[in-house]
Amino acid sequence: MTYFYLAAIIFAMNLAPAFAPPTWSVLVLFKLNSHIPAVPLVAIGALAAGSGRYCLARATGLLRNRISEKQRANLEAASEVLNRKTSHHFLGLLLFALSPIPSAQLFEAAGLIGMRLIPLTLAFFSGRIVSYSLYVAGTNSLQQRGLGDLIRNSLTSYWGIAIQVLLLFCVYLVMKIDWRKFLKR
Repeated sequence: MTYFYLAAIIFAMNLAPAFAPPTWSVLVLFKLNSHIPAVPLVAIGALAAGSGRYCLARATGLLRNRISEKQRANLEAASEVLNRKTSHHFLGLLLFALSPIPSAQLFEAAGLIGMRLIPLTLAFFSGRIVSYSLYVAGTNSLQQRGLGDLIRNSLTSYWGIAIQVLLLFCVYLVMKIDWRKFLKR
């Protein structure tokens, strides 16, 4: 049941559009307080996080039906701009795999634009396998520094909150940019 609880918690956290604690912190917490080996811990964490983000993007994509025709056409143009070149695909996948910014807003924007979510989710999953492995491997170091303080600081710091709000605003701006101008170039 511990595996199920772990997956359910991480999946639910990754459905949140903003302000959820970082997934790595839950993995480290489980590592410190359970006997789950590191490999399944990281695998379940990455799979649940990827699944949650995929569902978040799909749910955000459903909002396309609730926006104006002009904004919908604009989002279609954004999709064309981003899908125009193979190099754009590679950079997008790299962004989803290695991005240091919160991933919720990346998936929300991808859902709104109507991007192909499976490749993005696979890139996200791959990047999380690596990063979660590093966090879980460094659990002893985090335990000595005080995990509670680290998690509390990540959720309550003014910079962390400001970044979340700024990124939500950027998702809004994706709809407001006139992407058709980029298509003309």
